[in-house]
Amino acid sequence: METARQKPELLAPAGNLDKLKIAVTYGADAVYIGGEEFSLRTAADNFTVDEIAEGVKYAHDRGRKVYLTANIIPHNGDIAEYEKYLLELRGIDLDAVILSDFGMFSVTRRLAPQLNIHISTQANNVNYRSVEAWRDMGAKRVILARELSFDEIKEIREKVPDIELEAFVHGAMCISYSGRCLLSNYMAGRDGNKGECAHPCRWKYFLMEQQRPGEYMPVFENERGTFIYNSKDLCMLPYMDKLIESGLTSFKIEGRVKSEFYVATVVKAYRRAIDDYFAAGTEKYKFDSRLMDEVKKVSHRDYTTGFYFGRPGGTEQHYESSSYIRDYDMVGVVTAYNKQTKMAEVVQKNRFFKGDEVEFLRPYGDFCKQTVEYMTDENGNEIEVANHPQSKVYIKTDFELEPDTFVRIEKKKR
Repeated sequence: METARQKPELLAPAGNLDKLKIAVTYGADAVYIGGEEFSLRTAADNFTVDEIAEGVKYAHDRGRKVYLTANIIPHNGDIAEYEKYLLELRGIDLDAVILSDFGMFSVTRRLAPQLNIHISTQANNVNYRSVEAWRDMGAKRVILARELSFDEIKEIREKVPDIELEAFVHGAMCISYSGRCLLSNYMAGRDGNKGECAHPCRWKYFLMEQQRPGEYMPVFENERGTFIYNSKDLCMLPYMDKLIESGLTSFKIEGRVKSEFYVATVVKAYRRAIDDYFAAGTEKYKFDSRLMDEVKKVSHRDYTTGFYFGRPGGTEQHYESSSYIRDYDMVGVVTAYNKQTKMAEVVQKNRFFKGDEVEFLRPYGDFCKQTVEYMTDENGNEIEVANHPQSKVYIKTDFELEPDTFVRIEKKKR
């Protein structure tokens, strides 16, 4: 019997306009973006006002939504600038703005009363009373803190049924409460609460006593030091049924500084899992383990379920290394396909060779594999190696490929 539950929104990161388009193409219901100011990801390319307008139009033309992040913890000087920024955004039909500060909330209600407001995870909402208070002040959605369990989320939903609830389900975790961290500001002079985090939680640390400079105490896990703050990445993909049944409105993927390939891979896996659940229904749904194989093909740390199943027991930190796991290389993107010649036009990103077995990650359907048996350069000359990033090469395939298909290679097969 098919479930009567409302299908949750799949919310994807978009660090720039190209990533927005990829997220939409691969199945996101909505994207969240950052402008050039007030966003907590200055490392992302971010959007000019004109690009915001273009991105909103692109998404709306395809029935998707766009949320703008403005969730810094502002100081006095930021408020007047934010007021100017809101006025610059007039005429752009944003679906919501994401805020963490009550002062910016007040400014937004006054200058842009038509704009929906989502309360950021930075606001540390961990109980139903704070969610209730934001609702009463006019917020449309609360993005819950990452430090909540399924039981706590369900209780919030039961106590406050008339507000949208969003939560992170995939991506990097922070060792500080929902990202409110002073470590970067203290150690590197870069304020994580204003989007400039240097990620000192990923650095190597040793213990040194004040009167013994240069003497490192044996508190490390191995000879290279210990990564005492370094969290694993969140991944709730195998628990799609529990996510849907928790009452969340929106499932959020972290990663505005991640690559287009990352966005495409992770969004498609979560899209498939959500759709599988609603196609099968509550009683018959079974998670497809191949989807987990997919999200392991992008650069990632070891995965964890974070706080969803209760307070972490100590295995959520990765003490050995802060390095990413990279088992696949993305080597190109399909931009066109000629049905007559069966040749795919590919913009090369990394080097690959004739004879390599490649995988094609497509916007629709399952990925497919093929050995590269014949490829040419832009002039039609057969080549043995694609060796010039950003150049176009042409690969003969046994199947038609859509634009924005990613070409990847497993490293151990190279």
